Amino acid sequence: MESLTQNNSLTNCTLPDSPAQFVLLTGATGYVGGRLLPLLVQDGWRVRCLARRPEHLLPRVPAEVEVVPGDVLDAASLSAAMQGVDAAFYLVHSMGATGDFEVQDRLAADNFAAAARAAGVQRIIYLGGLGEDEPDLSAHLRSRHEVGERLRAHGVPVIEFRASIIIGSGSLSFEMIRALVERLPVMITPRWVRVTAQPIAIGDVLAYLRAALTLKLEGSVIVEIGGPDQVSYGDLMREYARQRGLRRLMIPVPLLTPRLSSLWLGLVTPLYARVGRKLVDSLRHPTVVRDDSAQRLFSIRPIGVREAIAQALRNEDSSFAQTRWSDALSATASAARPWGGMRFGNRLVDSRSMHVAASPAKVFATVERLGGAAGWHYANWLWALRGWLDLLMGGVGMRRGRRDPARLQVGDVVDCWRVESIEAGQRLRLAAEMKLPGRAWLEFEVQPEADGARLRQTATFDPLGLWGLAYWYGVWPLHQLVFAGMLRGLARAAENNA
Repeated sequence: MESLTQNNSLTNCTLPDSPAQFVLLTGATGYVGGRLLPLLVQDGWRVRCLARRPEHLLPRVPAEVEVVPGDVLDAASLSAAMQGVDAAFYLVHSMGATGDFEVQDRLAADNFAAAARAAGVQRIIYLGGLGEDEPDLSAHLRSRHEVGERLRAHGVPVIEFRASIIIGSGSLSFEMIRALVERLPVMITPRWVRVTAQPIAIGDVLAYLRAALTLKLEGSVIVEIGGPDQVSYGDLMREYARQRGLRRLMIPVPLLTPRLSSLWLGLVTPLYARVGRKLVDSLRHPTVVRDDSAQRLFSIRPIGVREAIAQALRNEDSSFAQTRWSDALSATASAARPWGGMRFGNRLVDSRSMHVAASPAKVFATVERLGGAAGWHYANWLWALRGWLDLLMGGVGMRRGRRDPARLQVGDVVDCWRVESIEAGQRLRLAAEMKLPGRAWLEFEVQPEADGARLRQTATFDPLGLWGLAYWYGVWPLHQLVFAGMLRGLARAAENNA
């Protein structure tokens, strides 16, 4: 397909190379928009976010970001949001809507583009989907293309990026691959699993979106973006399994229709109960780059599939390591924990907290003395039994003790754990070294509070495949007993030493 250039009354529009004016961002609560926002701020752009519920977005954005109320389905709400804006990112869609998403997508695009035209916006940057314009194109891809047409129809120059599968922790396609590979040792794979796609890493998508702000532009342009590899969903699942160390058997069958496939996905991962059929229906079409406009217009050279998956897993580890559970969970969250814990990517998280009538320093000192001769403050016989079972399986057991009875540093052994990170007086993270079908961490965080401190304890598990999930859910009732008892024991010990 040839890249489209469309002349109109607002041609030759170029935003300044050094950011100075407002950029409007829609979809800041979504996957792509949420990752783009901090990068725009980092680049120096003045950013305004359009949100249906500003009160939900405000606590999550930097102080210098302006958040305004508005809904792309409500034309009257867009006028004020567009004032003073030079460029607008259109990163919304209605695929998860309960009504006719194609009708809603048309209305939203018309409202947005008309408001942009009236406000003198110089360009719209839109992220759509790859796919040839065929008579039998799926409703989802047809709507993605039609949104681009509707945006262009109002006269504002549009840079429309068309992407295939986006690889990154949290993206719809990546999470579907993760769920299937992690949960199903044997997979019955329908025909769409073998259809060719050209995946692109989320980091490269963000690089294109950022570069579009200063692209010298005449009229509108469609830019097809993708990584260097043309692969199938099956290839992606095999590569994900390889990097996770999982053995998976894939049995191809010709019989699963998109409807049956979507029902299958809905059973394996409830995330797809609503969007499953719309998504799967699109997967029967090849989504590969057919023109070189991205290479001609941009200096970005996307990474391949193998590195994209590895990067997604590394970034997830990094993001997890930086997480403060006290920021994500309220002090009363323990009363409403779902069965099996909360999810963070592939990880299962069981977090609880309580007030301790002792100074933060006393509380952290008690935490720092965990293990060894001091024990684990609750059901030490169960810890000993777990250590004995670990020894039978060839693990380290519970007999290693610790280097110093009162002080810890990164790398120290604490029975069957090792200190992964420590922030004096505030935070301790232990990584499990026992034999497990996955990776596990135990974290303690201490924060000052009126008349004492709040102690938060978080157990996290990264299950490896179906056995990992079976292990976590199998020991979940026991964890509720042991970890809750440990938290109470630590609080009592700190109060007694206060």
